[in-house]
Parts: sequence; structure tokens; C-alpha cells
Amino acid sequence: MLLSAPKSLYDCFAQLPEPRRLGRTFAHPLDEIITIAICAVLGGANDWVAVETFGNAKRAWFQRFLRLEHGIPSHDTFGRVFSLLSPVAFQDCFREWIRGACERLGIPHVAIDGKRMAGSQDDRRGLKALHLVSAWATAVRLTLGQVAVEDKSNEITAIPELLGLLEIAGALVTIDAMGCQKEIAEKIRGQQADYVLAVKENQPHLYEDIRSLFQEALEQEFADGKWGYHESHQKSHGRDEMRACWVSNDLGGIRDRALWKDLKSVIVVVTERGVGDASSSEIRYYISSRKTSAALFAKGIREHWGIENELHWVLDVVFKEDGSRIKHRTEAENVGWLRRMVLSMLKQVKGKRSLNATRLAAGWNEGLLEQILREILDI
Repeated sequence: MLLSAPKSLYDCFAQLPEPRRLGRTFAHPLDEIITIAICAVLGGANDWVAVETFGNAKRAWFQRFLRLEHGIPSHDTFGRVFSLLSPVAFQDCFREWIRGACERLGIPHVAIDGKRMAGSQDDRRGLKALHLVSAWATAVRLTLGQVAVEDKSNEITAIPELLGLLEIAGALVTIDAMGCQKEIAEKIRGQQADYVLAVKENQPHLYEDIRSLFQEALEQEFADGKWGYHESHQKSHGRDEMRACWVSNDLGGIRDRALWKDLKSVIVVVTERGVGDASSSEIRYYISSRKTSAALFAKGIREHWGIENELHWVLDVVFKEDGSRIKHRTEAENVGWLRRMVLSMLKQVKGKRSLNATRLAAGWNEGLLEQILREILDI
């Protein structure tokens, strides 16, 4: 039991249901296991052996606010408990902190995308790698929730479930072509948010109609004035990139427009890249329930890729997620949320250190670890 632990950290997990068999006496209380795991991952631990090692190295510090009557749990105990925890209950316990952070900072944009956990593939049992579909608040750099699925194609069913966990009223929700489904559009509008959905050949009528509208406008050099336009240029690391965005609210050429809830805009983005003598171009199509300028649509579509750069890439490079070999589905899902939770917490820390450096410094310096906990959990 926590004695004088940071109150908000305790409050986050005080209601987490005990997943182990009722009627037994446990050497290590659940709140101690969760607290040590969070602090260890903050301090640089990427697997259960490292979590146990961190706990033993910091035992005197932990004893300032944990009883630890039976010492630090073994790595097997951490793994067993996280394999039994309800993933939904585990997320719910952190949701109050997320809700408070979002209310304080606002969530104008939410990007939804899936990530494959390569190490969770279990060839012996014939199981494919687990996919975690996450919602990422780009402006405040928080993971708002996640849902696990067994295959990428199942993301279509996971996205509505994930949306049901979120409070997204007023936000712009961006999803790649996998999520371009009428039911998903309706679900987002039902939660008083707006959608921007990428359109590809999996929606053939929509794809063909937007492409035809845009081609006709190009041939007429946009003389009818029905298309707004925004252009941006960027040079970095020897690469020149130009992004052009067109938006139209004239939907007369969209055959299925009535089937897409509150459809108001079609968007076309053309990207041209040059590196030395080589060049490439790409054209992408989108639909949206929002009416706004081409500049704002371009910004939202550009920010969508923050879920790749600031979440998925960081999970692999900093937290070594692809190197994890956890095969148990529930354990892998819960550990995936633990990483995303800690990453969201670290993203709120002010300072010039990289995430790797911040984790290392927190692992070495208990004063800094306490400071981080106070800063991110408002202790």
C-alpha cells in the first residue's frame, strides 16, 4: 500500500481491479507493481528484467513511499500480473490524467493509425504479430487510447471501438485510407468531431469521382473558382519539398455524397520532392465533414504524420518496442499501453534533453525522477 506516494499517481491506479485470483494473499500489492513499473520505464527500463533491476537499485528510494514488505517483485511477477490485467481497465485508470491534460491544453487534432508489434508474432502457436491502433493528440503529444487487433485488416473494426473510448468533441480526426468507411465517418460525427479521411481505390466510386473532379479543374486551370489553394515549400537535409493543397465544397460530381455523413469538402494534396538530380511526386485524395481553408487542411494532413514520427518511430527507437519478444496477447497489449503512457508523460516534460537522455538522467538521478513525476502528474 502506498504511504506517502505522489497522490495523483496513486489516484490514477487506486481503482484498478486486482486481476489475480481472489482469496489469495499476495506478497506484492498491485499498486506497488504498477508504480514500480511506471517509474522504471520512465527511468530507462525496456523489459521486465530491467524493471526488476531498476527496482532493486532504487529500493531505498521506493521505500520512502511504498511498504515493500517482500522487496521488489521478480521479473516473472511483473510479467504475470501484466498478462492478467484488463487492458480496458488499465487504460481507464490513466484516463483521468489524460482528460485533465486535454482540458488544460485542448485537442484540436487527433490522428488515428495502427502499429505492428513485430516481436509479438508467435510462430509456434500460429499467431501473427499484434497491431495496436492508437489515437494521438498531435498538438499536446498524448496517446488518448489504444485497441489491439490480430491483423491490420481488423483495424476497420478497431477504429470505431477506439473512438468510443475518446472524448473528441470539436477535434479534427484524421485517418488513413484503411479507415475511410461510412460507419467510421458517422461515428466521428456522432461524437461531435470532424473527419478527414484519406481516399484510395478501396472506395472506388469516391476515388474515381474526386480524381475526375480534380482532373477537370486542372484542365480548366481552375477557372470556375470552386477550388481553394495553398502551397508550401521546405528545404532540409538536401531535400526540397513542395506541397500543394486544393479544396472544394462543390460536391455535385460525387455520386455517393449522401452516404458519407455530413460530407462538405473534397481535398487533393500534391507533394513533389527533389534530392539532388532525383525527383518524385505523389497525389493524395481526402474527404472531410469540415469546411475550412486549404491552408488549414494542409496543416492537419501534414500533422497526421506526427503519429508516425513522434509516436511509432519513438516507440521503436527509444523504447525498443520492435525488439520486445512478449508473445502473450494481453501482456503485449498492456505493455504497449505502458510504453505509450510513459511516452505521453515524457512528452509533457519541458527541457532540452532528448527523450533518451531524459530517461537515462531520470534513472540515474532520483531527484530528477521526482521532479518529472511532479511536473507531469501535478503532484
